[in-house]
Amino acid sequence: MRRLLAVLSLPPLLAGALTACDDAEETRSTTTVRVLVRDINIRPEGVECAGTGPYTHFHNRAPFQVIDGDGRTLAEGALPSGTSVATFEEDLEVERVPTYCEFAVPVTVATRDAYRLVVDGHPPIALTPNDSEGPALVAVVPS
Repeated sequence: MRRLLAVLSLPPLLAGALTACDDAEETRSTTTVRVLVRDINIRPEGVECAGTGPYTHFHNRAPFQVIDGDGRTLAEGALPSGTSVATFEEDLEVERVPTYCEFAVPVTVATRDAYRLVVDGHPPIALTPNDSEGPALVAVVPS
């Protein structure tokens, strides 16, 4: 009876060991998903914001997934509040300036050839690697 139990429990143990090896071999790294929503509002920089018009699904607590090119989920969570960032680098010498609403969320993802962002069930948005301000996957909406 003990041998029968040992034989029956061996395949699940081996499968678990193989899965653990696959997960251990896959390199994961921390990056920031940065999405700039082009709402072109006039407001001060650094204030909380959310998407407007056709982009109202970009808001604090909106569910998101980072997926690969095959549609597999690599990371998921909820968006933080957006923060207004200046549209232009030029100092316009006024308190309120044209802005984008930027959402930035840290994620840990496996290395893939392509990444896409799904927000609240809307169609995926392509993310582009960009290291200009540290490791990030970036999108500008609309593109």
